[in-house]
Amino acid sequence: MSSSKPAPVGKAIDRGGFDLSAFKLGGWKYPAFWLAIGLILIGGFIPVFTGSNSWRETMFLILMAVSLASSLNIILGYTGYVSFGHIVFFGLGGYVGLYLITAHGWSLWTAALMGGLAAGTLALLLGKAILHLRGAYFALATIGVNEAVRTFINNFDLFGGAVGLEINFLVYKDYGGPATMQWLTYWAVFGLTLFIVVLSYGIKFSRFGLGLLSIREDEDAAMVLGVRTPSAKTWAYVLSAIVPGILGVIFFFRNSSIAPQEAFRLHRSIELIVMVMLGGQGTVLGPLVGATTYEALRSFLLTSPLFKDLQLAFAGLLLLLIVLFVPTGIVGWLRSRYRKLWRVLE
Repeated sequence: MSSSKPAPVGKAIDRGGFDLSAFKLGGWKYPAFWLAIGLILIGGFIPVFTGSNSWRETMFLILMAVSLASSLNIILGYTGYVSFGHIVFFGLGGYVGLYLITAHGWSLWTAALMGGLAAGTLALLLGKAILHLRGAYFALATIGVNEAVRTFINNFDLFGGAVGLEINFLVYKDYGGPATMQWLTYWAVFGLTLFIVVLSYGIKFSRFGLGLLSIREDEDAAMVLGVRTPSAKTWAYVLSAIVPGILGVIFFFRNSSIAPQEAFRLHRSIELIVMVMLGGQGTVLGPLVGATTYEALRSFLLTSPLFKDLQLAFAGLLLLLIVLFVPTGIVGWLRSRYRKLWRVLE
């Protein structure tokens, strides 16, 4: 009888690391995967069942938050690198996409792909420059990157400087008018949410993901075991940046304008960290649970006359409470308390 040994983690990463056989070896069999997909499908079709534009706008924001949090989870949850500047990919993608639409007449879809490519390219360059930093040094570097890009865009005349870019409403005629465009962009975000959740699940249960998790637990030990940590971290960073770049194009196209102060909000990056940690970093369901919970709380605070100016204060307080009392998040707490839910909540 012949037997084959699995490739070492390091070699798997060198080949690209995205071992799709992870699904064949049991990934698809996990109830957690189907639970995540089911929740997204149910939530995504609520506006269709209700016929409510209000529900459509609410679910649009929730799905976008889930996508952004899930993308951040690839670098924060799987690799352990806390990025306070993740929103820079969202803003840069939005700017690149809207510039191509307004100045060169590109379609939304091709511009969105270019926005994702621009964000991925920035992440590739940044990854080689700052991912050798660890802990607080990396976190501070990501804040600096966000502010540097915001300042550059603010003084970049090609992108409209401090004023930003605006879309002529006549452009929406190519998409059936503003009303139809609202639904088109909604379904685009819905599809991206499904994609990033499937990608996140595939990464976690691949040899590439095993390498990332080993980096999170002990980077030096991971290097000894054969993981090429610079390459693994860089590609995780790139993968975490592409979807935010695409989302930025769709979001600002939907809003018809973009400006530096809207595209590179530092507090939005902090909110994404809260979402990931609230749900459970390093889990697939965590960003989904955390983003939905936080967006519901945020909506309540913004519409409450008493608390509307305390949104960020609550976010900070919530992050403190999570770190002190529930460091594994909602999903992690449920898994530790109810062992039978171990395979259902992943």
